[in-house]
Amino acid sequence: MGCKCSKLSPCCWNSQFKAAVLEAPDVENEGNTEVNDIPAFREFTFEQLKNATSGFAVENIVSEHGEKAPNVVYKGKLENQRRIAVKRFNRMAWPDSRQFLEEAKSVGLLRNQRLANLLGCCCENDERLLVAEFMPNETLAKHLFHWEKQPMKWAMRLRVVLHLAQALEYCTSKGRALYHDLNAYRVLFDEDANPRLSTFGLMKNSRDGKSYSTNLAFTPPEYLRTGRVTPESVIYSFGTLLLDLLSGKHIPPSHALDLIRDKNIQMLTDSCLEGQFSEDDGTELVRLASRCLQYEPRERPNPKSLVTALTPLQKETEVLSYLLMGIPHSGSCTPLSPLGEACSRGDLTAIHEILEKIGYKDDEGVTNELSFQMWTDQMQETLNSKKKGDVAFKQKDFGMAIECYSQFIDVGTMVSPTLFARRSLSYLMSDMHQEALNDAMQAQVISPVWHVASYLQAAALSALGMENEAHVALKEGTSLEAKRTATAGQK
Repeated sequence: MGCKCSKLSPCCWNSQFKAAVLEAPDVENEGNTEVNDIPAFREFTFEQLKNATSGFAVENIVSEHGEKAPNVVYKGKLENQRRIAVKRFNRMAWPDSRQFLEEAKSVGLLRNQRLANLLGCCCENDERLLVAEFMPNETLAKHLFHWEKQPMKWAMRLRVVLHLAQALEYCTSKGRALYHDLNAYRVLFDEDANPRLSTFGLMKNSRDGKSYSTNLAFTPPEYLRTGRVTPESVIYSFGTLLLDLLSGKHIPPSHALDLIRDKNIQMLTDSCLEGQFSEDDGTELVRLASRCLQYEPRERPNPKSLVTALTPLQKETEVLSYLLMGIPHSGSCTPLSPLGEACSRGDLTAIHEILEKIGYKDDEGVTNELSFQMWTDQMQETLNSKKKGDVAFKQKDFGMAIECYSQFIDVGTMVSPTLFARRSLSYLMSDMHQEALNDAMQAQVISPVWHVASYLQAAALSALGMENEAHVALKEGTSLEAKRTATAGQK
């Protein structure tokens, strides 16, 4: 019951991720490469997605507009540790469940490395949800308009538009040429900081009748006339994105075209890009944007010609995206905290000592000693079960700890992530690895950003022989703990 060996040693848990980033992307040949390591599209139950997002917790909202958005996007994690993005529509967005399922299944057939691929959906009662790959490095809008550490480099801006054009070319080749409201919020960055197109925008128009959420100055002129999205409308929106990347601002196309006609290109380009590109390259991108923004739809280029035009403009193709973006990569060496290190090597004795030291201070008032003292006399027996469990846990009588904690948990009057964490470790000490994983995941459902829950999941997954999944959980725990530390340092 002491220190158990694990493959998750601090020196090697990072090494498995380095192999994936040794080679720079081949920008010419990767655009139409389909991917095989993504599971087939499936239908999820509402309960599965509720659990995956910790009950659609506010802490898991990743859409820029937060709870104010009509359709909120949450990050989540499935039981197999796959990280997901879940878009939850407002209740009346898709009244026709059959139409929703047909559309989702059609989009779910697409599989390409330029897309944030659609993994599944949920259609229960009034609930309509989409499930896609989770992209951890935010949106183009964030990096372009609201950057914090460094503005996006010219070479990266060129890579973004090429990847986007390749995504549109792939979708067109599969009969999905229509994209609704293409804008900087629809371009996401994956773990390697490579840009991908969100598949949420490939879903057909729903009942709200809005294919464009941006203001009228940015919508294609033919959409204003007919209210219909066409493949040419998508190219017009692509042109507005070219302007965004040139200027670093969201400039109305009419104003941009006036500057272009007056040959006032300097007013159009982002001052942060000074010295990063030649006049010829700038002129070529402006020319391409002008073609995309033609008033007559038939005069606009198609996605294939966009790829052809953008490919020779690429710069620094040997440099990986996360380096161009200045984003820390998951494969880089991150020092582990004592708890992270203990979980990485399966040192259950060390984990026990740390959990005992932490006590219940991380329960954030959900179930602390004060709340226990406020319980009625009728609940005294349940309170005693918890206290007996704590004594047994401290004395390393893990069988008794499991029994007592279970009595407390089964009553269901109050929830405590710490109790589930303690029972999880007790299960690990008793070689009940699946039960340990279940409790660690339940602790995260209660407290979505609690690093301890992720660390214990890593230990349990490693004990189950699920090393890849254990690495993911360990990384997540490290990230959550780092954010927690940073937040505490700001107070």
